[in-house]
Amino acid sequence: MKIPLSWLKEYVDIDLDLEELAYTLTMVGLEVDEIKLVGLPMPPGDLHGFKYTGIEWALDKFVVAQIDEVLPHPNADRLTLCRLQDGAGEKLVLTGAPNLYDYKGIGPLEKPLKVAYARLGATLYDGHQPGYVLTTLKKTKIRGVESDSMVASEKELGISDEHEGIIILDDDAPTGMPLVDYMGDAVFEISILPNMIRDASVIGVAREIAAVTGKPLRKPARQVAMTGPSMRGEVSIDIREPELNPRFVLGLVRGAKPLPSPYWVQRRLRLAGMRPINSIVDATNYVMLEAGEPLHAFDFDKLKARANGKMPVIITRRAENGEKLTTLDSVEHTLEDYTILVTDTAGPLSLAGIMGGEETEVDENTTNVLLEGAAWNFINVRRTATYHHINSEAGYRFARGVHPALAEQGVRICLERMAAWSGGEIAADLVDEYPNPPVDPVVTLSAEAVSRGLGVELSADEIANLLRRLEFVCEVEGDTVRAATPPHRLDIGEGVIGRADLMEEVARMYGYDKIPYTRLSCELPVQRENRPVRLEDRVKDVLAGLGLREIINYRLTSPEREARAHPQGVMADEAEYVRLANPIAPERSVMRRSLLPGMLEILERNSRLAQRLAFFETGPVFWPVGETLPKEARRLCLGLSGLRELPTWDQPVTTSMDFFDLKGVIEALLDALHISGAVYRRGEHPAMHPNKCAEVWVGEQSLGVFGDLHPLVKEKYDLPKASVLVADLDLEAVMAVMGTRFEAQPVPVYPAVLEDLAVIVDESVPADQVEAVLRRGGGKLLARAELFDIYRGAQIGEGKKSLAYSLSYQAADHTLDEKEALKIREKVIKNLDRELGAKIRS
Repeated sequence: MKIPLSWLKEYVDIDLDLEELAYTLTMVGLEVDEIKLVGLPMPPGDLHGFKYTGIEWALDKFVVAQIDEVLPHPNADRLTLCRLQDGAGEKLVLTGAPNLYDYKGIGPLEKPLKVAYARLGATLYDGHQPGYVLTTLKKTKIRGVESDSMVASEKELGISDEHEGIIILDDDAPTGMPLVDYMGDAVFEISILPNMIRDASVIGVAREIAAVTGKPLRKPARQVAMTGPSMRGEVSIDIREPELNPRFVLGLVRGAKPLPSPYWVQRRLRLAGMRPINSIVDATNYVMLEAGEPLHAFDFDKLKARANGKMPVIITRRAENGEKLTTLDSVEHTLEDYTILVTDTAGPLSLAGIMGGEETEVDENTTNVLLEGAAWNFINVRRTATYHHINSEAGYRFARGVHPALAEQGVRICLERMAAWSGGEIAADLVDEYPNPPVDPVVTLSAEAVSRGLGVELSADEIANLLRRLEFVCEVEGDTVRAATPPHRLDIGEGVIGRADLMEEVARMYGYDKIPYTRLSCELPVQRENRPVRLEDRVKDVLAGLGLREIINYRLTSPEREARAHPQGVMADEAEYVRLANPIAPERSVMRRSLLPGMLEILERNSRLAQRLAFFETGPVFWPVGETLPKEARRLCLGLSGLRELPTWDQPVTTSMDFFDLKGVIEALLDALHISGAVYRRGEHPAMHPNKCAEVWVGEQSLGVFGDLHPLVKEKYDLPKASVLVADLDLEAVMAVMGTRFEAQPVPVYPAVLEDLAVIVDESVPADQVEAVLRRGGGKLLARAELFDIYRGAQIGEGKKSLAYSLSYQAADHTLDEKEALKIREKVIKNLDRELGAKIRS
């Protein structure tokens, strides 16, 4: 949130310099990310590393001036000459500002225009360049007229991006005053934590400053009396679900007129990051930023027209499934049945707490304004805003919790600002429905608990005084404090949670930097090995060493997302999911049952960014087990696609990865983990190609499946044309067959006898079965048997295949002679014939 310093000073006296103020805010939990200087000089020191932006308005270069007459340029229709006073004399200044065209050539102005004026030599931003480019004013001649100074726009002064016209200041701006003295400012960009949304306002931040500095907090002053006729009998409120809408307040201004807001209002809104619109809408935005209560203004005459002569009734209710609403941004939304709406008898008016509807918005013809202030269920607002992808200032606040007490306060302040800036008369009273007021917790906190929790010795009176700074109402009973939560906070819990919340407030007010360091009072526990974590880390290290990158996906998903990884898109039964009672979003409603959908989404997202993809993920999947806690099985998922190797200068063309690249990764993983005896058999998995899927076995234990992605699954993702290879492995099974110890074999010192052997077998006989027979026949002396060729053709007959193996015979204690090698060969051939009916191909 962006907070102008001048605005803060309306509510609390600040005698700290910018550095000290930023540090103070950060230490109470309002972290300052950046300080934008609007005309102020850069602080002399930067003790805490805060980031500063902006430019300085030199006292003698930037002043308030008044334009007395606007003259046409003799040689250009789109330029004007301004006769102005800058406090040091009269000047004729050239400008192309379009907001001066209406005054051109009409003679001396009845009411001088006050403007921001930059003299010769001033350094400011170039309003005609994209971005923020500094320039220095020099003498020049434009279309035959000399120019050495200028009247400035907001962009040129670094206030905002607005550069279409010059700044026209309020009438009371003193001519000749240095501009920095009149409206110099600093804007603090503050990160508001979710549990500190009470501080997402000027008054909220001022309250924190007042508390930590001991200065009094000034509340907004009343400006206009509510003296108009009562609004009762002109509109009513019908709240149908108080748990979603605990309070709804309406106020009325009659005879208002949408006008440009005073410039000081527009400037503050722009500094805070909002665009001025008109005096009515600006009042709602201004008070939201000021007091923290989002408000909405209806055109009351449009509401009455919708009521067809009857009294308008403002209704808050859930949407009917499929109901539609066009919001102020001209987007039509189809609503879900959980969405809370503001409606009338004719239909929806606004998305509650998020954005108003287009049909009843305030426009240039509005004269009677019905003002809404309300409180909403923050979970419902968050869910609705996420579903409709709407990021609004109101939704930002209501999605984190706004106390219902602020509704009335915000409406009263805003009515006064509307009447002051737009004219009109405020109705004498409000229509206020408050069916579900919150119970503000009363929490007890002892001095002993503070000592134990914070390591600071404070008396009960000292604790109470710290809390009173934050408007807690405290009573001291012995060494215990009873603190009543102020009616603007929803972040204080009850019982044990409430005590922890109060201790946090005590720590903030006492000063985190003042809490002394202490040593642990007990010994550290004995370090014990966590074998599953160690083994999983080993798996990750090996895969990373093989060139794969680790990914981490959310464990929350939706049945629809998981169904994408099924060829027919079939969703599992609801009973097969661990479902969340209060999901944070519709797409995070259940716990995942597989790592594969998340892997495919990551491959899809990155396929447009890289030519080679190689990822792995480890983590739990969740299966319901009756009424008990779910089963959490740890899985390992691999995903490969794209080029086998990235192109280089000496190898510009490379091939794509295939099934055997993934098989090689798995083999290398098992080898590095010292898992031997792995067997690969034909496998099945709904997400994998039926003819390109294998299952890994070690003994009687299945480790999982791998293969090419099923074509029907691939169609559902935006994936490359190249093969997409995935593996779904049981990490617990992998870790179960990992040995705790393994024997190292010495490097052989005696030479091996090498031989190539081609075996003709039936097409149905798998290669691993042939290799197993070879190894049984060769015994310990067969050191290696590797398949290097497969042949099918007429020479060996139909339904046959030839498998060629490279064999190595080797003994550990002597050199094999020809006779020993021949004996092993004969035994191997005899075994092949007896067990497989295999013939040796000559």
